[in-house]
Amino acid sequence: MDKKSIITGVIIGLISNATGLFFVSLFTAKMSGRSGGVTAVLEAAISEDFIGKLISLGAILNLICFFYFIRKKKDGHAGGILAATILIAVGTFIIKL
Repeated sequence: MDKKSIITGVIIGLISNATGLFFVSLFTAKMSGRSGGVTAVLEAAISEDFIGKLISLGAILNLICFFYFIRKKKDGHAGGILAATILIAVGTFIIKL
């Protein structure tokens, strides 16, 4: 595993988590009937202290990316996605403190 593929995997992991967070927020906005959309859900999540749960749900896309890269035998990318997932877990833990 070279450092370039690990860094690429970390970037892909962070982008997929941000995308997953967007989709979870969009789904929550549609289900709750909030008129403000994604931004209203994120603001409510921050004010009502459940942003960590939304971030954790957004990390589900990392699981899909991880198994994709394992199947394609790109272990460096998969390791980077695992590192990004761990960073997100630590960040979520810090937010909960």
